[in-house]
Amino acid sequence: MDLPTVAIVGRPNVGKSTLFNRLVGRKLALVDDRPGVTRDRREGEGFIGDVAFRVIDTAGLEEADADSLLGRMRAQTEAAILEADAVLFVIDARAGVLPSDRPFAELVRRSGCPVILIANKAEGGAGMAGAYDAFSLGLGDPIPFSAEHGEGLGSLQDALREVLPEPDEEDEDGEGGKGLRVAIVGRPNAGKSTLINRMIGEDRLLVGPEAGITRDSISLDWEWRGRRIKLHDTAGMRRRARIDDKLEKLAVSDGLRAVRFAEVVVVLLDATIPFEKQDLTIVDLVESEGRAVVIGLNKWDLVADQPGLLKTLREDCTRLLPQVRGVSVVSLSGLAGDGIDKLMQAVVDASEVWSRRVSTARINAWLTDALQRNPPPAVSGRRIKIRYATQVKSRPPHFALFGNQLDALPKSYTRYLVNGLREAFDLPGTPIRLSLRTTKNPFEKG
Repeated sequence: MDLPTVAIVGRPNVGKSTLFNRLVGRKLALVDDRPGVTRDRREGEGFIGDVAFRVIDTAGLEEADADSLLGRMRAQTEAAILEADAVLFVIDARAGVLPSDRPFAELVRRSGCPVILIANKAEGGAGMAGAYDAFSLGLGDPIPFSAEHGEGLGSLQDALREVLPEPDEEDEDGEGGKGLRVAIVGRPNAGKSTLINRMIGEDRLLVGPEAGITRDSISLDWEWRGRRIKLHDTAGMRRRARIDDKLEKLAVSDGLRAVRFAEVVVVLLDATIPFEKQDLTIVDLVESEGRAVVIGLNKWDLVADQPGLLKTLREDCTRLLPQVRGVSVVSLSGLAGDGIDKLMQAVVDASEVWSRRVSTARINAWLTDALQRNPPPAVSGRRIKIRYATQVKSRPPHFALFGNQLDALPKSYTRYLVNGLREAFDLPGTPIRLSLRTTKNPFEKG
């Protein structure tokens, strides 16, 4: 199961670690009356009734210089907010809303992540005045709560059920669950259904020379080398005449759903006419949805007599699809059954890369080297500073940079960083996300 993520956030000593222990059902987090006991993000599997989630306990949000220990703790907390599907913002109901709560409430609100406001230490009706005071933070209705005694869990369960996405079924090793989810997409008549029939060894799907025979996306269970696979065949994706937001939308909504359902998407090209404009648009869509990609060159039996063609097409792919640099390009024939094992090995490899996590220490060692080799440019005579980086998510790999004036970082420099991450941590072909988080004093006005 790929569980949704909940981050517990607030100033020091409001009871975040006690809440974390309550949610995970055991004392994993160190709890102490002294502020700042939690220095790093701590993670566990939390649950309230039937609502399950991954929960992150964070260091207290404090104003501090970015290079200090407190500043690095704050950066870790910001990374947790970036990663979360929902944030539990905790205040001390007995102390009421303090001035130091407000800038951090603003930080959480700006993140765009759903926020649940917890007025902790309100056991037995204590601190209700402080709970009511929490309305002034503009984060919605506070939940009077006691992490120490478990009061308010029912209200929190209802609030989480409203904001959290359904957990994704996930099966990393192919045993149990639904297996690896793979969608086969492409232009009409690229040979998708013929390929799937050959893969599963039976004529489950209607095929023919007419384009567009498949009207709905069709899901099939299959096993490849002992690994469970959930295959999705899709209708051919045609362009709409109208262009919306400069990205050509694709007419088949079922195909879009299949892409969003999938972990790995095989974009099937007709090897006799590869890399048509529509092929590139489909890869663009898959990348924008954050799915792992494999390029399949189907009908290879029709062009196999052309020496050097595969090398040329792989070079074309690198040039035309820089956003998935290093993507696997596999030649195959669905009709003849050639290349299916190579295709599936590429799919499994792409899934592993898509799910890869890199330690913060390794990322920052790479970052130090990357900044020395090619420092960020100066803006208005002041050099952009990148202080810290971390991976906030996988599937696809998503990294966050923290520093000053990052909103002024040129696109060419972010491309340099993304390409560097791809090369340094062996992330070929997968979409890579990079978030830029400018750290500034939250107490400054304006």
